[in-house]
Amino acid sequence: MPYQAPPLKERLIIHPGNHQVTKDKLVMQTLLGSCVATCLYDDHAHIAGMNHFMLANKRYSKDGPIAITEVGRYGINAMEVLINDLLKLGAAKNRLKAKVFGGGKIISTVARDNFLCVGEVNQRFVLEFLDMERIPVTAKDMGGELGRVIHFHTDTFSVFRRYIAKTQTVQVEKTEHYYWSMEIQSHEEKTGTVILFDKPARS
Repeated sequence: MPYQAPPLKERLIIHPGNHQVTKDKLVMQTLLGSCVATCLYDDHAHIAGMNHFMLANKRYSKDGPIAITEVGRYGINAMEVLINDLLKLGAAKNRLKAKVFGGGKIISTVARDNFLCVGEVNQRFVLEFLDMERIPVTAKDMGGELGRVIHFHTDTFSVFRRYIAKTQTVQVEKTEHYYWSMEIQSHEEKTGTVILFDKPARS
């Protein structure tokens, strides 16, 4: 059965390089290939937000922590802006929880300019950053060779993930490469199976 976002909720599309925070009941949606989307939420204050980022620097250390190297600068900015905006709305840093998605393997037909490593680096970066900031990851779906559509419900903190076809993933990767090169290309949503990453039950 095709996924349908509840009609009473406003839907916001989060494009690469953007983020959004809210206290309202919304569905935040984004399309990912090698990029990463981080969904952060404070379930006590009922505040949530999501970003969509790709590390822009080609060089990285395979052995050292990514978050404290040159390559981490863009990712750190994306994460800190999201966290700061959540705190401005009234979230507490020690209550933040995360769900992370994306970081897929780059399709070889579009790999160039060292773009092949970006998905792996994105995965390493976001997990290292969240661990360093002591923000627990309550759900994740990363890696693989297919693109993903993510729907983040800010009232329940549930995330619905749907994979897209491999042929469409190639197009997503081409689009992300353009963003990576500071160019812009629009995204198009495709269909697939929906998987729910629900909010963990309270203890």
